[in-house]
Amino acid sequence: MSKHHRWFGTDGIRGAFGETPLDRPTVTTLGRCLGDHLRRRLGRPPHVILGGDSRDSTPTLCRWLAAGLTAGGASYGYGGVLPTPAVAHLVAHTGSDAGIAVSASHNPHPDNGIKLVDSAGFKWPSAEEAELEDALRSSAPPEVRDSHLTPDGSLLDAYLEHLLRTLPGEAPLQGLRIALDTANGAASAFAGDVFETLGAQIEVFHASPDGHNINRDCGSTAPEDLVRRVAEGCKDLGVAFDGDADRALLVDDQGRLQDGDAMLYLWASTLIDEGKLEPPSIVATTMSNLGLERALAHRGVDLVRCGVGDRQVVRALRQEGLVLGGEQSGHLVHLGLSSTGDGMLTALRMAHIVARSGRSLSELLEGFERFPQILVNTPVGRKVPFETIPRIQAAAREVESALGTEGRLVLRYSGTERLARVMIEGPHQQTIEKLAQGLADTIHEELS
Repeated sequence: MSKHHRWFGTDGIRGAFGETPLDRPTVTTLGRCLGDHLRRRLGRPPHVILGGDSRDSTPTLCRWLAAGLTAGGASYGYGGVLPTPAVAHLVAHTGSDAGIAVSASHNPHPDNGIKLVDSAGFKWPSAEEAELEDALRSSAPPEVRDSHLTPDGSLLDAYLEHLLRTLPGEAPLQGLRIALDTANGAASAFAGDVFETLGAQIEVFHASPDGHNINRDCGSTAPEDLVRRVAEGCKDLGVAFDGDADRALLVDDQGRLQDGDAMLYLWASTLIDEGKLEPPSIVATTMSNLGLERALAHRGVDLVRCGVGDRQVVRALRQEGLVLGGEQSGHLVHLGLSSTGDGMLTALRMAHIVARSGRSLSELLEGFERFPQILVNTPVGRKVPFETIPRIQAAAREVESALGTEGRLVLRYSGTERLARVMIEGPHQQTIEKLAQGLADTIHEELS
C-alpha cells in the first residue's frame, strides 16, 4: 500500500467530485466496506447517520454511500443538509454506530469530501481510516442501485434543540446586533432563526446556496464583506462560518477580524473567571499565535500545543484531561458541549459572553496582543521529511537563530494539497516576512 497516495488525509477524503476517490464505484465500495467493518465488529447490523453540506454533488454522494451501506448490511438515517458537527452530535444522540458527513468544508466548488465519525461523535482514528482504505482498495465495486433518499427533518430538529439548550435563560442574547455570513453553506437555512430565537437582532447574508456558490467570496475564507457590513451597520459582532459550519470567525464591534486564537483567549478567560477551567490549561496547535500563549500565561492558564487539525486538538484534550481547545482557523472544541469543532456552538458561546458581560467584544479582547505572524505556502513536487534535506535544515537553523527566544518557526506540509507551509512569528513584521520568504524559496528549490 505504500506506493499509493492515501485517500484519507487530515480530515477524511477530499477531492474533485466524480474523480477517484469521489467516483461512483469507489464511493459505493466505501459504503459497503464501512457497513461490513461495523457489522463484523458489532456482531449485528449497524446504523449510520448520513448528511452533508449544500454542494450540488452532496446528494449524489449520499445516494452512492447509502447504496453501499445497504449492500454492507447497514441501515442509515439521512438528514439531508447538515453541518458536520450536527452529524457528530446526532450519532451519539441517536445511539447510532457511525456517521458520514459529506463535505469539503471550506474548499470551493466543485470539490467535495467524506468525513467519518465514530459512535461517540469523534472523528475516526487515522489507523482505522487506513484499515478501511486498505479494504476499500482490495474490494470490487458492489452491484447496487442508487438509493432514494428523503431527508428526515427530525434529525436537524434534534441538533437545533441541542444548540438552543447550550445557553441558559429565556433570551440570553437579548439586545445584541449580529451579522451572520453563512457561506452559502450548511448553516444557511437555520443560523438566523437560532440566534433570533435566543433574542438577538440578526442580519443574515450569503445564505442562498445554489449548489455552486458555497464559500465563493464569502464565509470564513473570504470575510471581507462581513467586516464591511459590521463596520457600516454598527453591529456588536459578526460571525463568518465555512461551508459545513464546523468553524467560525468573528468580527468585533470595531470591524476587526478575530480568529480562533482570540476566541480561545476569550473563552478560556471566561472559564477561569467562573472557576470552570480545571486544570487551568487549554490546547492549541503549533500554528496558534505566540501572543495567545503569553496572554493566557498572564491569566494563569497553560497552553498545550499539538499538531494541526481538529482531530489532533481533540486527541490532545482527551489525553491531557482538558476541556477546551482549538485552532486559529476557528475550529473550537469544548468537550463538555461537543465532540468536534462546531461553528454554531462557538458563535453562540462568544455572543453569550459578550451579552452577559455588558462590554463590547473589542474591550473583552484587550488583554490579547497578537505577535506579528506570517504564513507562506510554497508548492512542492514531493513531501519528504524536512530534516532529511541538509540545505533546508541549514536554512531553518538560520531562521531559528535569527529569531532567538522572541519568535517561533513552524514547518509543515498541507494535509490536502502539495504545499509546504512556513509559519514564522516574531516582534518585527518586515524581519519575519524576509525570513519566511527566504526559507520558502529554499524549500521550493529543493522539493519542486
